[in-house]
Amino acid sequence: MSQRVLITAGASGVGRAVAEAFSEAGAQIWVADVDTQALSICPEGWRRTRVDVSDAAGISALFAEIARDWGGLDVLCANAGIAGPTALVEDIELDDWRNCLAVNLDGAFLCAKHAAPMMKAQGSGVMLLTSSTAGQYGYPRRAPYAAAKWAVVGLGKTLAMELGPHGIRANVICPGAVEGPRMEQVLAREAQAKDMTRDQVYRGYASGTSMGRFIEGRDIAGMAVFLASDAARLVSGQVIAVDGHTVNPDPKI
Repeated sequence: MSQRVLITAGASGVGRAVAEAFSEAGAQIWVADVDTQALSICPEGWRRTRVDVSDAAGISALFAEIARDWGGLDVLCANAGIAGPTALVEDIELDDWRNCLAVNLDGAFLCAKHAAPMMKAQGSGVMLLTSSTAGQYGYPRRAPYAAAKWAVVGLGKTLAMELGPHGIRANVICPGAVEGPRMEQVLAREAQAKDMTRDQVYRGYASGTSMGRFIEGRDIAGMAVFLASDAARLVSGQVIAVDGHTVNPDPKI
């Protein structure tokens, strides 16, 4: 039977690349996203649900629908996230802090909470949580994002320990700077905060890796498909960066 795969924030960006890669591998695809327009242009064979991952009732309803229509879930890709504010810690509003953690951390928790009993019942499953290289280093002017992504790492390692006895694996993927519209927004905000140009910030990010470049969504997708495959059957509790090897998490020009 083909894998049944749920990808949050799967209608565009990295999530869309992950969904496409699993689809090409023969999986059944269910994408959840807040972007109705992006959902509307997903392939017809994919299941699609509009939901905010920080909405507990919405996530509960999503998993009830998955249980009813699919009868189980083989792979959870908890990929949804937002950048949060770009500011010094003393200038960050509590509401902005909470909103960033709600999407990046609460969303991953809620999905894992509902996927766990489903996977336990079938005695198998894979959970892939998307963190960030910001979950491995400090990230000046991005305190809420870094805090959330570090917490996702802790969540992933704990899930691996709790669920391993039930035949369920959990791993965390840490993307670096990914080419695309979302990163362009980050570059623009950081350029303004640091009084630099967009190109200066871009070069700073690229030069902060040993390979000197940004990554693409397909790089994350390839790792996700591998980690969900039998080739990775004993890979669990790992935090794997796909980032061109970050050597300086806060590069300066």
